[in-house]
Amino acid sequence: MSQRKVTEEVVSDEPFAKHEKVYPRAVTGLFATYRVLGVFVLLGGYYLVPWLQWDGHQAVLFDLPARKFYIFSLTFWPQDFIYLAALLIIAALALFFFTALAGRLWCGYACPQTVWTELFLWIERKVEGSRNQQIKLDKSSLSKNKVMRKAIKHGLWLLLSLWTGFTFVGYFTPILELGVSFINFTLGPWETFWVFFYGFATYGNAGWMREQVCIYMCPYARFQSAMFDNDTLVISYDEKRGEPRGSRKKNTDPNSSGLGACVDCTLCVQVCPTGIDIRKGMQYQCIGCAACIDVCNQVMDKMGYEKNLVQYTTLNQIDGIKTKILRPRIIIYFLLLVGITSALIYSMVLRVPLELDIIRDRNALYRETNEGLIENIYTLKVINMDLVSHEYKLTITGIDKIKVISKVPRITVRSGEVFDLPISIQVDPIHLKKMSQSLNFDLISTTNPDIHVEEKGRFIGPLVR
Repeated sequence: MSQRKVTEEVVSDEPFAKHEKVYPRAVTGLFATYRVLGVFVLLGGYYLVPWLQWDGHQAVLFDLPARKFYIFSLTFWPQDFIYLAALLIIAALALFFFTALAGRLWCGYACPQTVWTELFLWIERKVEGSRNQQIKLDKSSLSKNKVMRKAIKHGLWLLLSLWTGFTFVGYFTPILELGVSFINFTLGPWETFWVFFYGFATYGNAGWMREQVCIYMCPYARFQSAMFDNDTLVISYDEKRGEPRGSRKKNTDPNSSGLGACVDCTLCVQVCPTGIDIRKGMQYQCIGCAACIDVCNQVMDKMGYEKNLVQYTTLNQIDGIKTKILRPRIIIYFLLLVGITSALIYSMVLRVPLELDIIRDRNALYRETNEGLIENIYTLKVINMDLVSHEYKLTITGIDKIKVISKVPRITVRSGEVFDLPISIQVDPIHLKKMSQSLNFDLISTTNPDIHVEEKGRFIGPLVR
């Protein structure tokens, strides 16, 4: 008499599934090396750059009170906001370009959540041991060893998080001054707030929430599919070659045993930082870290099978269709990236640390002086974006025999200052050829002729008959 095994599915009334901690297994391989390299480069740069000095100031410093933004030899001011806008556009286009080309490269190798989580996981493994040891420790009853290991791990996490918050504030407050204030317990209220706020965010996101940030909080995971197509590189399991899966002895020929290449070791699940099974197909939880590729290739090597059962591939390649790398969206993204980046670099190379705004008095179109001259009133706003003070010379052309009247004998503007210069321009009506004529305002530094700007203005007079 045969027995029938009946499995009852338990349906929960809870709106969300209970969270189960993911214990990612350590893995080595080509893509793991890339991730480690990414951690060293990105976090190394993050923690090191604020300590670099350049030409008497911090190499990278966003000095909000002084409204100066230092990036090595370049100094930017609030008036240079257009450069920040261009950088954000370039970053967005780069994300679109690389996503359309090779999937979630950003998520797998460069996202701050991924990078800091890798570092926190490394600390966890050093303190609590391997994946199996961590699971065993968490399931064990409370003991002195368990309390000590948990305390050491969270203590190191907290120290790293506070150092991360301290470094973050060091990009906005000179980090050497910040360090002295921190040691002497004289940090300002805002600095203290941001050190602890950013530190708490790092501790919570990388230490506790981990994959939940990627799955539930990150919007990129939700709209990334809109940038995918059948020629986008994605991490995929070769179901035709791998199924039916099953365990077997080493060097067993899968063809003769009626099995596929997958030995059902579940290592691809164990190494996944989001806890998914790549063999179930594409899933939005996959961050493209390629840990499953590394570990599966190791298993294939041990079994004597061909590698790349799990690999970077495209949906077209899986279906036997030739993959097209150069396609319209890739070309468009690339051309936009090159164009905007080139324009940004060109603009920054030719950038002049001087700005001139011409504001014409709109209360009266013009007025006639006692001498019969036509007069327009202007306010010139001179913005010195250089690191030193400058004296400027103003020249106005465009109409014959212009008479410029100013109560300010010299135009001297200190670094970062906005100087208001009221002037009056008078013209004999016989030189006015039409009611509105163009004026050229030329402002040049008396000490550095390379610093000069030209702006257009309008002179309004009576109707010419």
